Amino acid sequence: MTAALVTIAVLHWAVLLVPGFNFVLIGQLAAGGARRAALAAVVGMTTGTLMWALLAVAGVGAVFSTHPVLRQVAQVVGGIYLLVLARNLWRSGGSAPSVPDRVVSALSAFRAGFFTSVLNPKIALFYGSVFATALPADPPARMAAAAVALVYLNSWVWHGALALVLSLPGVQNAYSARHRALTRGSAVLVGAFGLRWLVTALLDGGARLP
Repeated sequence: MTAALVTIAVLHWAVLLVPGFNFVLIGQLAAGGARRAALAAVVGMTTGTLMWALLAVAGVGAVFSTHPVLRQVAQVVGGIYLLVLARNLWRSGGSAPSVPDRVVSALSAFRAGFFTSVLNPKIALFYGSVFATALPADPPARMAAAAVALVYLNSWVWHGALALVLSLPGVQNAYSARHRALTRGSAVLVGAFGLRWLVTALLDGGARLP
């Protein structure tokens, strides 16, 4: 059991440490002076992680592999959602930051973190493949629960640490001084992730055409 959990932890951390959309979203909220909103986004992300991990244990990752159309639909919806977020970020970067502008509701931040995790079927495929590789074919309930708890805790530790570090006063001051460039840079990155999801979904769909 220990060896399986160590394998899962190593693979999961290898993925977590690669900067992705979650990093951009947390950085934008935390450095912009909204630590509470950044932590709410972390709660949303980790809730999505927990959901996918539970479903992966239940075999949903295998369902996506067997029925790629379902994965494609989720990728298209997720890509469109990220493009909408990118548009909103770009617009917010057009004006100088002020205290009211920085106040983002915790609910909105939670929703952004949750939906970007839930609408990314690659998370389900990752957990499904890792669990299938590291765990036995029919793992005991205790082992499966430990694996799910492990990835959930890893996600909390990493994303929570990012939210706290990036909300330090020095980081916030640097962000304020470069608000326009950083906000629009974040918008470009988020839009790039959204386009990537859409292109991947379309290419996957085209590959299955006769």
